[in-house]
Amino acid sequence: MMSIVFFSESQFRGKVPRDFENARTEYAWMIALDAPHYPLGTTCSIEYDLGIVIIPKSNPDVDLSHYKKFCKNVAVMQEGPHWYFQDYNVPQQFSYYSTLLEADWVYCHNESDVKYFMGLGCKDVRVMRSLMIPDGIPTIQEKSDVTLIGGNMVSWYGGFDSYIIARELDNPIFAPSMGRKQDLEDLIEDIQYLPYYSWREWIQVISEYKIGVHLMRTHAAGTFAMNLGYHGIPVIGYKGLDTQELLHPLTSVDIGDLDKARDLIVQLNEDEKFYKLCSETTLKRFKTYYTEESWKQNWEKTNGLVNTNTG
Repeated sequence: MMSIVFFSESQFRGKVPRDFENARTEYAWMIALDAPHYPLGTTCSIEYDLGIVIIPKSNPDVDLSHYKKFCKNVAVMQEGPHWYFQDYNVPQQFSYYSTLLEADWVYCHNESDVKYFMGLGCKDVRVMRSLMIPDGIPTIQEKSDVTLIGGNMVSWYGGFDSYIIARELDNPIFAPSMGRKQDLEDLIEDIQYLPYYSWREWIQVISEYKIGVHLMRTHAAGTFAMNLGYHGIPVIGYKGLDTQELLHPLTSVDIGDLDKARDLIVQLNEDEKFYKLCSETTLKRFKTYYTEESWKQNWEKTNGLVNTNTG
């Protein structure tokens, strides 16, 4: 039995309920592991076997020695793409690098991230798969002829790539409003921007769409491909992202291969047999890789655990 605790910039304290409205991936991990969460800097009165520290993208100055006072092992969880820290100022880049080396091990999002962190000098790097816990969220079987693109018109999301491919069809195009959305995006006449939703609302809303396009070169948790995969919605996306390649192998393209992406969206729209194959493949693979049960099995295998409990 291993006791686990999470720390991040979120101000949530304690254990996360299964019906938590904003149960993004990091909260889903806590739910699956029955692990409490506390804000960074919190001192715990009990000792844990493992403390998992999620270093904020906006403030990377975290002292792991604080958590080692009451955690036998302290691991750092990757936040954002593995190269993100190189946008910090020079002292912060070296500080973040030192923090990675001080950790007992590093968790990363994708298999493609492992070699990077190993190359930095991290001796123990483990993949913590993305996770969603959609308890009680219905899924619509009949899909509307609507294309959903996964991000806004900035390089971070690759929104322009997704937009160009979505335009190949005459279907309506919808997009979320993310934090990096530009003010003038609302002037794009053929994109209908969705309002901000809580996580649980978002998972329900997206179930009605037919095709997803998320040509995002920034590889991190990959929740868009996973969320749509839960509903059996094919997603056209770039390779290098575990959720994309594991759930959508028939619609994954090399980075920059818009020509192949264009062929795929036309095929998905016109070839019912191909669409059905992609959808059924996604649903089957979701059960294999991304249900809570399969996630726990992978966690136990990766970490050499039989069970987890905060006691």
